[in-house]
Amino acid sequence: QVQLVESGGGLVQAGGSLRLSCAASGRTFIAYVMAWFRQAPGKEREFVAAITGSGGGTTYADSVKGRWTISRDNAKNTVYLQMNSLKPEDTAVYYCAASQRVVRTPEAYVYWGQGTQVTVSS
Repeated sequence: QVQLVESGGGLVQAGGSLRLSCAASGRTFIAYVMAWFRQAPGKEREFVAAITGSGGGTTYADSVKGRWTISRDNAKNTVYLQMNSLKPEDTAVYYCAASQRVVRTPEAYVYWGQGTQVTVSS
C-alpha cells in the first residue's frame, strides 16, 4: 500500500513557476514508477511526466517537454514536478500516481494522490 500526498499548487501568473511535491508513504517507494497527471474541467485526465524508480529515466508529454522537469528523492520518498514558463492552458488539478510500469495511461497506475490545484492567470 502506498499513500500519496501532493502539495505546492496555487495561483501563478503566466510565465511564472511552481514546484509540486508528492510525498509517499511506505518502504517500497523506489520500486515504483512515479508520474504526474493533470485534469482540467471537462477534460480527461492526461499524462504529464513520469520517472523510473532509480530516477535515471524520464518521459514527458510534448506539451510540457522543455518547460518542466520531474525528479525524485528516494531518501525522502518524494517526487517533484518543477513547472517553468507556465501557461493558462496548464491550469488543472495535478495528481501524482504510482505504477510498476513506465506507461502513459492512467489505468496502469495503482495509487493516486488527492490532487493539487494549479491555476495560471493570463
